[in-house]
Amino acid sequence: MPPPIKVELLPHDPRWAENAQAEGQLFASIVGSCLLAVHHIGSTAIPAIHAKPVLDLMPVVADLAELDGRRGEIEAHGYEWWGELGLPGRRYCTKSDPATGRRLVQLHAYRAGSPEIERHLAFRDYLRSHPQIAAAYDHEKARCRDLHSDDSHAYSDCKDGWIKTVEARGLAWRRS
Repeated sequence: MPPPIKVELLPHDPRWAENAQAEGQLFASIVGSCLLAVHHIGSTAIPAIHAKPVLDLMPVVADLAELDGRRGEIEAHGYEWWGELGLPGRRYCTKSDPATGRRLVQLHAYRAGSPEIERHLAFRDYLRSHPQIAAAYDHEKARCRDLHSDDSHAYSDCKDGWIKTVEARGLAWRRS
């Protein structure tokens, strides 16, 4: 498991979308034709809310075994490979700045058709389409940061119930 990081929430930066696109293109060049799409998810993908300055990307692949076969190349480009890390069907990787150790990117890769893909996209799109819910999430994130500023794992656990509730609403909204 990657070690916890300090929780720093910054105002939304429009460059995050550009950086996510560039990182997605780099990842595509590493893994090749098994990659079907790369989605920018997480708080850096939601305008008007604060976020840890860590890009969350969700690569969608045709075959996890093929992705697993590219592990060496992925690691050679600075990613740490963590495997499923508690979520069956996921491949989780992190990338940090080699000079500072600061985490830059988190990849959550899934095979096409995984329900996890819809869950992540529904949450992101629901918050993008409902600014008042996004503002409530921003408040929840600040509350959890204030409680767990030095432990990103505890911070994530703190937000989990709120996220699951809104995620369910986002999935229902997406399907309607």
